[in-house]
Amino acid sequence: MADKTTYHGSCHCGAVRYEAKSEPIAEALSCNCSMCRRKGTLFAFIPASDFDLKSGEEALSDYQFNKRVIHHLFCKTCGVTSFGRGTMPDGTETIALNVRCIDEIDPTTIRINHVDGKNF
Repeated sequence: MADKTTYHGSCHCGAVRYEAKSEPIAEALSCNCSMCRRKGTLFAFIPASDFDLKSGEEALSDYQFNKRVIHHLFCKTCGVTSFGRGTMPDGTETIALNVRCIDEIDPTTIRINHVDGKNF
């Protein structure tokens, strides 16, 4: 198992900032559901225990749709979704990092895996 890397992410205006620990992120998930398709979000998933929201809890707004199991969070000021919260089928709390909002990652350098979320 590789050492975990600390990543830093934020929304556009900087109101929402976080640190996340993860195996080195070399790939992300691109979903074609009605939400992700419109936003262009690229996700990497980590356990909630490896996520630390440094600032901006009060700046977040929550949007849920369909089965209402994913919290699509976005900054009330700039509208950017830097991460989301959810629960895996086994009950594990998870964080979906928007790789496009992580300072240390250039999304053009990682592998993108496509998922058919439209038909979930």
